[in-house]
Amino acid sequence: MRMIMGLTVAALLTGCAVNQAELEKPVRAGDTIRFSAGPCFGTCPSYTLRVTPDGSGLIEPGRFTAVPGPTRFTVTPEQYRRFHSAIAPYRPAPGTTKRIAQGENCDRFATDMPAYVIEWAREKQATTRLEYQSGCMDARYGRLRAMIASVPQMLGLQAMLKPLAPSKSDT
Repeated sequence: MRMIMGLTVAALLTGCAVNQAELEKPVRAGDTIRFSAGPCFGTCPSYTLRVTPDGSGLIEPGRFTAVPGPTRFTVTPEQYRRFHSAIAPYRPAPGTTKRIAQGENCDRFATDMPAYVIEWAREKQATTRLEYQSGCMDARYGRLRAMIASVPQMLGLQAMLKPLAPSKSDT
């Protein structure tokens, strides 16, 4: 009986944790943007963030970030517009996926670099997705690389993405 009660409580708490990592449905019309930075062969921060047109944001850390778990944040209307505008030139046709990767549409490629995914989602519409392997060093993707590098500053998230320095008690 105690085991059943314990499993029930664990299942209920798990359900609560999942719900806490969701954003509310936006009231304002526009895209909910999901931006993911994958791991690299080093200490690159890996994370997924989502931003709604209302300014609600959620960052879910992977590795090498300063946040311990899913963390909510807000962006101003200007930050959302700037982010939306910055990624707009790279947006594939609605409801499609575009992949920029070695062997597909990339000639100069460095290994061990993070992959990035940007998704644009709206209610009752198919998601639009860009997948970019940042090891692609072709000159034609230079502006895309620069834009991706600017996202943390653009959204004011730099402090969340820098790993915390070890304290003296950790050494």
